[in-house]
Formats: sequence, structure tokens, C-alpha cells
Amino acid sequence: QVQLVESGGGLVQPGGSLRLSCAASGSIFSINNMGWYRQAPGKERELVAAITSGGRTNYADSVQGRFTVSRDNAKNTVYLQMNSLKPEDTAVYYCNADIRTWNSALRDYWGQGTQVTVSS
Repeated sequence: QVQLVESGGGLVQPGGSLRLSCAASGSIFSINNMGWYRQAPGKERELVAAITSGGRTNYADSVQGRFTVSRDNAKNTVYLQMNSLKPEDTAVYYCNADIRTWNSALRDYWGQGTQVTVSS
């Protein structure tokens, strides 16, 4: 069984910063891509940022230059540093990872989500 546990969400003023963390645990053999998605009320879930096992990154245009995704492979953890936050960044942020366990093929796993609210 694999779990993704997120932390670091909260309320922040416009222009502020937050750092999200997501740790994967369980019978993990390997992790390929890891990333972050978000879903605002009334909107579809969208990709925010992703990072490959080799460190290649990909960002949504709306967060390019403000957000930075990184990972610690030894800790099976992915991070999202969010700077210059805007009210439109308000959403539930979900961690995602492609994980192969010791007894199953590669598949998609999701965290439970963490609320980020940007408001004055």
C-alpha cells in the first residue's frame, strides 16, 4: 500500500509565499514523475508543476517564474515552493506520483489535497 501525505497549505496574503511538501510511503520500488495539481471551486483539476526522476521540470504558464518544484529522491518527497502568490492561486493542491511497488506495476497515486488560500 502506498500513501502520499501532503503538508504546508494555509492562508497567505497576496505576494506571500508557501511551501508544500508531499511524502510518499509504503512498499515503494521506484517513483517516476512527481508533481502538483490544483482544483479551484467550479473548475477542473489542472497541472501546476511536475518533475521527473532525473530532475526535469514542467510548469503551467500561470505559475512559471513564481513556483518551483523540486524533489528529494532519498526521502520520496516532492516540494512546491510558491512565491508571489495571487488570489487566483487559491485552490486545493494535490500531490501526484507515478509509483511502482514491489508487487504491482507502475500506477498513479494521489494525495488527499491541501487547501491554499490567497487573500488579504
